[in-house]
Amino acid sequence: MPKYYINAGNKKSKINKEIYGHFSEHLGRCIYEGLYVGEDSEIPNVNGMRTDVVEALKEIKVPVLRWPGGCFADEYHWKDGIGPKENRKKMINTHWGGVIEDNSFGTHEFFELCRQIGCETYVNGNLGSGTVQEMSEWVEYMTFEGVSPMADLRAKNGHPEPWKVDFFGVGNENWGCGGNMTPEFYANEYRRYQTYVRSYNSSFDTPRSIDNPDIIRRIACGANIDDTEWTEGVLKTLFRHCEDRFHGNADGLSLHYYTHPGGWEHKGSSTEFDEKTWYMTLAKAYYMDKLIKMHGAIMDQYDPDKKLGMIVDEWGTWFDVEPGTNPGFLYQQNTMRDALVACINLNIFNKHSDRVKMTCIAQMVNVLQSVILTEGAKMVKTPTWHVFNLFKDHQDACLVESHIDTEMIGEEEEFMVPNLSESASVDADGKLHITIGNLSVTEDYPVDASIAGFAGKKVSAQILRGEMHAKNTFEEPDAVHSESYDVELSEGGLKFVVPAGSVISITVEE
Repeated sequence: MPKYYINAGNKKSKINKEIYGHFSEHLGRCIYEGLYVGEDSEIPNVNGMRTDVVEALKEIKVPVLRWPGGCFADEYHWKDGIGPKENRKKMINTHWGGVIEDNSFGTHEFFELCRQIGCETYVNGNLGSGTVQEMSEWVEYMTFEGVSPMADLRAKNGHPEPWKVDFFGVGNENWGCGGNMTPEFYANEYRRYQTYVRSYNSSFDTPRSIDNPDIIRRIACGANIDDTEWTEGVLKTLFRHCEDRFHGNADGLSLHYYTHPGGWEHKGSSTEFDEKTWYMTLAKAYYMDKLIKMHGAIMDQYDPDKKLGMIVDEWGTWFDVEPGTNPGFLYQQNTMRDALVACINLNIFNKHSDRVKMTCIAQMVNVLQSVILTEGAKMVKTPTWHVFNLFKDHQDACLVESHIDTEMIGEEEEFMVPNLSESASVDADGKLHITIGNLSVTEDYPVDASIAGFAGKKVSAQILRGEMHAKNTFEEPDAVHSESYDVELSEGGLKFVVPAGSVISITVEE
């Protein structure tokens, strides 16, 4: 019987709510048809935003939303997406499917969506093909309160009050689709561009920190997977000639990593896979832990106090598109395998919350590892949505010391994984939250949990489980769903069984 040790009295780092963030790009049916259907649609909506989707996103407490890309961001010119919709420029989305982008979803629509969801805003600016002036004027348009050309233009377009930009990404994947730059060249461009991403509504001497909500927190483009040369080159240039080594440069550095079992050229089906591929996929998901440690070690050299946040703003599974769909739309189904990938990643992010300050799963609706799928007026909550629902109580809680005895499982030595994944936190109300996943396809595991520094008097639990191919479809939208689960509160701890291929959320109250 695996032993599980939790010391609730040993509090560690805060698990920023933004670790549970999401990403929406002008890609396939993520925004159009997924989030936005237009004001004249027969599908119930508020100001064009799908009511059913917004309500589902509110339920999982989406804390922050990143937009408009992705690769699309470095070809996006924001003035094309403001003003009367009939006058907005049309363009070809050269990155994703070669379809017409009519810009009917732009700046005003994005902030309206975030208002309805009740989440923070993460805007990704165009460094790759845009100008410093263009980026500077966009920030002014969105946030300046007063008399200025851009503030006047915003008012003319129907929104006199400024919005709040919580995070601003200065470019995206500039090592690739964002300009094929070298790390040193990008970092120098970043330094120039970020100078004009002004926090108009804060004082000049406001301390910069990824945790300071009074400023626009600026995110620099970080590495693709294990490209440590990029991390080293960017940080060396960003911190050069800075008296305060941190002030005035960046508040966060991004990292992108997607999980696909057979590598980039052999992603495989999202629904048809065997046990070997199951374990390969979960092993690839666990690589996230190594990446965070790898890049985190370099960040520690320049920022030992961890003021610079690691921002994993693109993560999730990436499989072959569903047969018969546009290859450029990246539409894939979502099974219990995806649920376990989400469980692994979220537990890893919790464990590294001293450095990881925000993440964004890719993507929110109808693209890659979505939490929601739509088809016309129909909507499905995926197994991944249910995992986010089970984990939501970790948001803004404090990570506590925890460890579980594990064994390595799998069918090939190269792709062995720990059989159990876990993390634990204590929230502001003093409740202990535990999330644990069983990565085995076949084996149930009874767990004996010992809890120190916490006098548990009441326990409740929810479980998500199903056969490894189990999924929700438009015909059977609730085939995979969470339900209450029995956990025994014992002297000084808990006793419970984690069934094969399941995710459990446990709440203990004193």
